[in-house]
Amino acid sequence: MRMTVIGTGYLGATHAACMAELGHEVLGIDVDERKIEALKAGKVPFYEPGLPDVLERNIASRRLSFTTTYEEAAQFANVHFIGVGTPQQRGSYAADTTYVEAVIDNLVPHLKGDHLILGKSTVPVGTAAALQERANRLAADAGGHASVEIAWNPEFLREGYAVKDTIEPDRIVLGVRGASTTEGESRAEAIAREVYATPLQNGTPFIVTDLQTAELVKVSANAFLATKISFINAVSEVCEIVGADVTQLADAIGYDDRIGRKFLGAGLGFGGGCLPKDIRAFMARAGEVGADQALTFLREVDAINMRRRQRVVDLAREELGSLIGRNITVLGAAFKPNSDDVRDSPALAVAGQLSLAGASVRVYDPQGMDNAAKVFPTLDYASSLEDALAGAELVILATEWDEFKQMDPVWAAELVDKQLLIDGRNVLDPPTWQAAGWRLRALGRASG
Repeated sequence: MRMTVIGTGYLGATHAACMAELGHEVLGIDVDERKIEALKAGKVPFYEPGLPDVLERNIASRRLSFTTTYEEAAQFANVHFIGVGTPQQRGSYAADTTYVEAVIDNLVPHLKGDHLILGKSTVPVGTAAALQERANRLAADAGGHASVEIAWNPEFLREGYAVKDTIEPDRIVLGVRGASTTEGESRAEAIAREVYATPLQNGTPFIVTDLQTAELVKVSANAFLATKISFINAVSEVCEIVGADVTQLADAIGYDDRIGRKFLGAGLGFGGGCLPKDIRAFMARAGEVGADQALTFLREVDAINMRRRQRVVDLAREELGSLIGRNITVLGAAFKPNSDDVRDSPALAVAGQLSLAGASVRVYDPQGMDNAAKVFPTLDYASSLEDALAGAELVILATEWDEFKQMDPVWAAELVDKQLLIDGRNVLDPPTWQAAGWRLRALGRASG
């Protein structure tokens, strides 16, 4: 099948390459000429394991190509995916749907015949219906030569696992318009089943809903995950005070299959371009539709998450006293391992706060330092883990890369000036590090 993917950022580029990997002919569209030129050359403008190989292979096979023109997109296919960003509005919790609306404005006037537009971007509930009205108006203004259906097919990508999550999804959700609408019966399900024929043959659940439900699925999933993370971090605050161990507590309650152990890792909390933005946009939209009280608990979820960052800074002060002039190493800049994404990164936030407090901060991350330097150019960035540890009076493990989790405490002790470490992710074995002479602090655990 032929299809276009509009927007070639993290979501769009991944979806385009993986749709081609599934055997489709795909055209990626973006207004950013430099991004398009890089993708044409087989270069992924962000770090995602496995994606460069998929991109290069499908460009070589001619199943995947890229352009900056909507006219070419309109002529290329009758199925179009929207994969542009919906960032948080400046000065508001609400999502900015400007880029999604721009896709409709730029694409629909060029369309002829029957077209299906499948939204993958995370949007406030009600967006798809508003876009359908917008598309109908634009099509009529262009002479009525096109029939456009808007459906919603939310993405569930995990950074670091996006290729697998696209090719072998754990579920496919499709929101379609009701049969009673004036536009007539939906064609979206039949087309989507052809698009996703391979994963459906492999048993992937396929859930067809109305548009509103599909729009709510992604933000609801992210809100639940964020709540689970903040729950264990709230409990960790109690554990620290009474001398309990939050990791053992999480293990114990995680055996309850109603709860599960995943996302019960106490530490610095969540960040990135999805969870923080999505829970805030969810709250904002709930207020707009009159459900003001329904999601007020998410404010505390957000507040708990932000407190974790300050707690690490407070622990540094407890151990070092004044932070002015102290040499502190922060291991991690990306918001999670296997990514170079530093958006709302807890690690980078901690590094920035320590620097503002007067510390001399050195940061090392296997993939995220170029992006980090754009956000905090005044921080010192190390060239290697060894370089990062040299002369440190305090080491903070802030992103759980394998390189940091597998670090030898005896080797590290020979490089630092002071064997003091804050495990901001609860991934190190305290007895092993303590036996090597380190003082180790961790969120939700007694000091030792």
